[in-house]
Amino acid sequence: MAAVGRATEEEMREARASEDEGDGEEEEEDGESESEESSVEGEDEDAEKENEAEIQRLEEQLSINVFDYNCHLDLIKLLRQEGELVKLRRARQKMSELFPLTEEIWLDWLKDEIRMASENSGREKLYDLFERAVKDYICPEIWLEYAQYSIGGIGQEGGIDKVHSIFERALTAVGLHMTKGAAIWEAYREFENVILERVQPAAGSVPSAEQQQTVIAQLGRIHALFRRQLGIPLLDMEATYAEYEEWSEEPIPEAVIRNYKKALQQMAKCKPYEEALVGAETPKLAEYQAYIEFETKAGDPARIQLTYERALVENCLVPDLWARYTQYLDRQLKVKELVLSAHERAVRNCPWTVKLWNQYLLAMERHHVEHELISENFEKALNAGFIQATDYVEIWQAYLDYLRRRVDFTQDSSKELEELRSAFAHAIEYLKQEVEERFSESGDPSCTVMQTWARIEARLCNNMQKARELWDSIMTKGNAKYANMWLEYYNLERAHGDTQHCRKALYRAVQCTNDYPEHVCEVLLMLERIEGTLEDWDAAVQKTENRLARVNEQRVKAAEKEAVLAKQEAQRAEQQKQSRAEKKRAAKKSRKLKTGEKRKADSDDGEWGQEEEEEEAEQPSKRHKTGGGDGDTLAEEEVEDMEMETGLFGKNMPTNAGLRRKEEEAAAAPKWKDTPKTFHDSAKDNVTVFVSNLSYSMAEPEVKLKDLFADCGDVVEVRPIFTNKGLFRGYCYVEFKEEKAALKALSLDRKQVEGRPMFVSPCVDKNKNPEFKVFKYSTVLEKHKLFISGLPFSCTKEELEEVCKAHGSVKEIRLVTTRAGKPKGLAYVEFENEMQASQAVLKMDGLTIKDQIIKVAISNPPTRRFPEKPEVAGRNMGPRQIYGARGKGRTQLSMVPRALQRQSTPTAKAENGMAQNPAAPSLPMAEEPKKMSNADFARLLLNK
Repeated sequence: MAAVGRATEEEMREARASEDEGDGEEEEEDGESESEESSVEGEDEDAEKENEAEIQRLEEQLSINVFDYNCHLDLIKLLRQEGELVKLRRARQKMSELFPLTEEIWLDWLKDEIRMASENSGREKLYDLFERAVKDYICPEIWLEYAQYSIGGIGQEGGIDKVHSIFERALTAVGLHMTKGAAIWEAYREFENVILERVQPAAGSVPSAEQQQTVIAQLGRIHALFRRQLGIPLLDMEATYAEYEEWSEEPIPEAVIRNYKKALQQMAKCKPYEEALVGAETPKLAEYQAYIEFETKAGDPARIQLTYERALVENCLVPDLWARYTQYLDRQLKVKELVLSAHERAVRNCPWTVKLWNQYLLAMERHHVEHELISENFEKALNAGFIQATDYVEIWQAYLDYLRRRVDFTQDSSKELEELRSAFAHAIEYLKQEVEERFSESGDPSCTVMQTWARIEARLCNNMQKARELWDSIMTKGNAKYANMWLEYYNLERAHGDTQHCRKALYRAVQCTNDYPEHVCEVLLMLERIEGTLEDWDAAVQKTENRLARVNEQRVKAAEKEAVLAKQEAQRAEQQKQSRAEKKRAAKKSRKLKTGEKRKADSDDGEWGQEEEEEEAEQPSKRHKTGGGDGDTLAEEEVEDMEMETGLFGKNMPTNAGLRRKEEEAAAAPKWKDTPKTFHDSAKDNVTVFVSNLSYSMAEPEVKLKDLFADCGDVVEVRPIFTNKGLFRGYCYVEFKEEKAALKALSLDRKQVEGRPMFVSPCVDKNKNPEFKVFKYSTVLEKHKLFISGLPFSCTKEELEEVCKAHGSVKEIRLVTTRAGKPKGLAYVEFENEMQASQAVLKMDGLTIKDQIIKVAISNPPTRRFPEKPEVAGRNMGPRQIYGARGKGRTQLSMVPRALQRQSTPTAKAENGMAQNPAAPSLPMAEEPKKMSNADFARLLLNK
């Protein structure tokens, strides 16, 4: 011991000596450390000022647009970094009122509040905060944090019962979670084991009967937890079973073993779906949808609900997923609290989706929610910021349907009826002012809201006078020219009005209808045939005759006008054809003169005959089938040949460029004549890509493209396509060693190569796969993507991204260019979700960029029109038209006026989309149109 003490003293003396020696060094370093600390403090002050300015900017931005989700996130992050706890709490509170918060935001908030709260006073407030957190999403981590926090309050009155209640709710919510549910079960068992230790009698003491009963009851709780858990398919179930065997002093009952084995089988079935989720990238929507379908077939409601909730945590901005989930709850579970909670979360996550709001209103009505709460949520829907005018019409119709169902129409007057009429008036005014001002349209051109109101007044309230006033207003909004609108009004009068008003409506319809006047005339005559007098019949016949005569006269004038326009168009086309023919003859004549000179110069060699035959066989086409810039009318070699032959002023003298070109062709000709033509092997399509839109002037395309595609994998061969003169045609085939290399090469599509976008597409034989489409972009409505037009041509992708990212998270920007790589002033911008895109439309439409005003709209490309397939032979086929190999040329115009090409019967759909009777009326005064002879047609065409 003495030796140990001496050693310790020596060590202490050495330590003191080393400290004394270090004092001098520390004094020398003090000056340097002080200067470094002052510089760091200066940097911290600058950073703090920058953060304060950024916080102020974010707060101002939110005062302008409170629905800016990313702005809320940035503000909370900065406030937490600066330690502004009061402002941080207020910012989180505002964001939680507008949006559901993610698991990470809630956990940060809860942990900050736990650190700030006192022992007792803040516990109830934290309980309330936890209750709000578990309602947004089903998150096992939040439930576990909630349960663990509640354990800290077991010393209070009813503390243990509170913990039990929270753990049981957590098991109900996430206890079936296959990968994370086990943590809740284990935490619950640990808590019960702690309670068991507390109730155990002291060692050596004799327990009382009451103590024994308490211990037995506590042991029963732990046994029950083990057995409940073993009956649920969870990962690592084997370890839980082994733990139970070790812990239990009694053998495991057979019923528990059977349930355990059954759960193992269920877990084996679910394991592939869980593994697919682990290996997939966020948001894993396809994997979750497959999992949901599997659970739906199994039919366990609790597991189906949990799988939906797990999918929504990572796909909370997918409206279709919310719609499917809420529909399942509405039709299957029908539990009020569960259903309404899911609907509320759906509209908070996707407030721009009118379908979710409609389903929410129906669910509240279905579960007898108070009228004031339904009206309040309807007002929230109007402020949700829908992206289409028709969405507002749809939400108003849903709310008006709800109000109509509240009315007892057996009473002459009631509070509910007055509220319904007031809502109809408000809806019409809202669509006229608010919606039309924002979208430049009301979204209800056919006045469906007013039509519904008129039907209710006529059929349920017996108030035809009000219905007539409403229909008069409908007709003054541009609907008087449509036959179907008049017939709708006539049918209402026929059912609930009188003959006098029916006749009056039809007379006005005959006078005003433009689309199908014959049909309206037929209905008028049918009315008079059934109910009218002779005088009424005569008046109706005279009215319809005069009207149809005017209509036929107008149609003849329109046909004549179109015939004149067709004639003028044909004349212009003929002139253009003659002009092009003259240019071709001049070019051909010049080429023949040049060929004669060449033959004369080469006659000594005796080879001109062979060259003439080869030149005739190698006539270039007018346009390359692939590659080439927009607007090219001649192939590059033909343009250069003409330049060489005619010179700058049209003289037959070769230019320097032409001579160089001739020398290059002469040098290249032997090389390419000796090289046999190579053909593509279709058996190698899976390892080959087709590359096009390359520059004709690319030197050594094999070498350049091989280097370009080297990063994708081993390139076996690059096969560029050349003309017979050895000139590159702008496209080629690139063959790889492996299929995955060819798939990777497709990512180089639209890459800029020598100033042009290179097109890379799969090598597919379109004769065998006629339905194959190379166009890879969506052609349907995409609510999360914007279409921007009017951009200056000098605007770059980076500049546009800088403008767009202020309104949301930008995933991709695509500037539209020509084949030559020149900008068109158009762009597509994809945002993270639909809400950000809709906010960007409101803020960016009409914005000025580099002195140009841009237009911004939701991406909704027009439907592509493809030529109709020819009819099968023998089925009403007309005379066959013969065109050239390139189809119908621009000058091959149809000489039949468009008015005469119309069908003999009108189409079955009116302009405003309402169906009509396609049959023409068989009136007494209407005659069959006379068939025209060739002479009649010639007179009509030539206007003689």
